[in-house]
Amino acid sequence: MSSDQHGERPRWLDRPETVTLIVHSLWVICAALVVAEFFYHKHPYFRFDGSFGFYAIFGFAAYCFIVLSAKRLRRLIKREEGYYDE
Repeated sequence: MSSDQHGERPRWLDRPETVTLIVHSLWVICAALVVAEFFYHKHPYFRFDGSFGFYAIFGFAAYCFIVLSAKRLRRLIKREEGYYDE
């Protein structure tokens, strides 16, 4: 049940405009970090990790890999609903 069904005021994360503000703020921060790559000198260990946006692309690919592997792993280790109650 949500907080407004109990007569309580909605919390700050329950309001859609707050969630929208957080998402937009994250987009602005990510864009600022990509723009910041133009203004500092990199010291790459390998040739490919010095390319523009490498860590952003690598981080996104790692995130996708983790999420998709977790979905597959869930099918493998999932238990029935009453498994631990017996």
